[in-house]
Amino acid sequence: MHPDSRPSVGCSRSWSQLRHAGAMAIGVLMLAGCGGGDSSPSSSAASALNQVSASAKAAAQTPNSSNANQPYTDPIAYSANANDGLAVSQVAEKAAIMHYQWSSGKTTINYTTTTGHLTASDANGNPEATMSYVAYTAPSTNGSPRPVTFIYNGGPGSSSIWLRLGSFAPTRVATPDPLLTNWPNFPLVDNAESLIDTTDMVFIDPPGTGLSEAILPNTNQKFWGCDPDVDVMRDFIKRYLAVNNRGSSPIYLYGESYGTPRTDMLALALEAAGVQLTGIVLQSSILNYFADAIEATAITDSTAGLQLDTDTLAGYYPGYAEVAAYFNLVSPPLIDQGLFALQSEIFATGQYQHFRKYAQSWVLSQLGIPDALGNPVFPPEKTLDSWRWPSSLTLQALNGYFNVNPFNNELIPGTTIGRYDGRVSLPDSDPRLQSDGDPSDILISQPFTTALATQMPDYLGYTAPNATYMPLNDNIIEVWDFSHDGQPLPDTLPDLLGAIQLNPQLKVLSENGYHDLATPFFNTEKQLARLQTVAGLRPNLQVNFFQGGHMIYLDNVARPKMKADLVSYYGGQPIPLALSLWTLPQPWPDESPAGTPTSTAVAAAGQ
Repeated sequence: MHPDSRPSVGCSRSWSQLRHAGAMAIGVLMLAGCGGGDSSPSSSAASALNQVSASAKAAAQTPNSSNANQPYTDPIAYSANANDGLAVSQVAEKAAIMHYQWSSGKTTINYTTTTGHLTASDANGNPEATMSYVAYTAPSTNGSPRPVTFIYNGGPGSSSIWLRLGSFAPTRVATPDPLLTNWPNFPLVDNAESLIDTTDMVFIDPPGTGLSEAILPNTNQKFWGCDPDVDVMRDFIKRYLAVNNRGSSPIYLYGESYGTPRTDMLALALEAAGVQLTGIVLQSSILNYFADAIEATAITDSTAGLQLDTDTLAGYYPGYAEVAAYFNLVSPPLIDQGLFALQSEIFATGQYQHFRKYAQSWVLSQLGIPDALGNPVFPPEKTLDSWRWPSSLTLQALNGYFNVNPFNNELIPGTTIGRYDGRVSLPDSDPRLQSDGDPSDILISQPFTTALATQMPDYLGYTAPNATYMPLNDNIIEVWDFSHDGQPLPDTLPDLLGAIQLNPQLKVLSENGYHDLATPFFNTEKQLARLQTVAGLRPNLQVNFFQGGHMIYLDNVARPKMKADLVSYYGGQPIPLALSLWTLPQPWPDESPAGTPTSTAVAAAGQ
């Protein structure tokens, strides 16, 4: 998660100024170590790791090995500043351990929470970062190791607070999504849809978020980039598996938003390191940054980001249409979300060539600079009127999308709709919009951080009086190195393909919210469809859809369905109505095969 006011910027803005605005723009999209050198570990580093080994094993007790709760007061003054790092002598693999019981229907689970730190070290044993995490574990009931799922948000720059407090842990913050009723006083409640009956869960905070910090001579900023981030996450997971003797457990990854390209890259890194995964879950995905020209233009600080602008305009459209339907701006009225999504995809695909002439202006309008490259071009009203029947959108809704202003401000006059969840809205006069331009971010930011302040010491038994937990580090996205695989932005379909080729049995689940205007579902379908270009590939891929926004699980209708689908997924069963690779719509014709990063293919084609 990342707040975003998406300010309007005038036509006189330079590309460097656009980048600053774009950094804010990309932030709303994503909600949550360095490889070893040739030298051997230093004696001080090795000594420090030996010292923490005993406490690590104590923190990694098997569930219910002791019924006594073990709260922990952590004295370390962790820092999230870019140039800070923790001295090796201060590193401690310690944790608070608490015991609880979860019940849903006739099912009762005794579970353990473990909250603290483990040390990620490179291949040579050199410590990289002390990583904060919260694990929820339960004893096996059938004699086989329980699955363990590593879960993280995105940002980049987000801790795992949003998934941990909102999704499938045994307790959650009860929001009235998509309403703001009684905001910000949302209670912590027992979570009937917890996955604790299905898998153990480990929520991870990357360096510079939560209470995670680099270990000197490394500093936090060393890990603020696609590749070093993946390395340190890999090394943390390897450490957790080793300390907790979980090498024989089915291993899963679950990433949200920027956590989805992280997952593609991390899956390949783990498989290459000999850690075989059972499955990965990609929730609310941005798998290829080049295919989202809004984000690509902002990050690259140039017109190079516009190379797939038509794909972006068409890719965002079905999600916007679902939001318009929520506000009753369709005719005839909406009957079925799935069928309407299909209708919207067919419309966008059929009008693709027509959209080309408007795509550049549309992308720049979403960034608030429609005339940055000349006079903006949008469909005349006669054209919009002709689209009313095939799209089923009202003229107001079509005008709101094809507009010189961002569609978040134009769908409903005088109202701002959310980007994370387009159903969440506030009047433009609401003072809360002055500091956060996304009503759907306002919905959760303060309630979640308030809940964290009480949950950490009471329920988790963990306090850190000399440090402040960092839910979201705004400084990270400003300096993040998005380069990957020799390209300025990550296109992670080649990584996903590589992981599948190393492990053909890998289960891949893509979860999508119909009302997500940050990572639209049609964009995700089109990116995953690039796997169709690989001869002989038969991936175990399922793609499912829910009402709701970026954080799908906040929706009280979607969350029970997500739980049911995930139980089927973990059990190796097909998910009802989920799409497979070959029932996805075909990829856009101007995008590269899955095995080739997008920008390389575009350059080779001379585009």
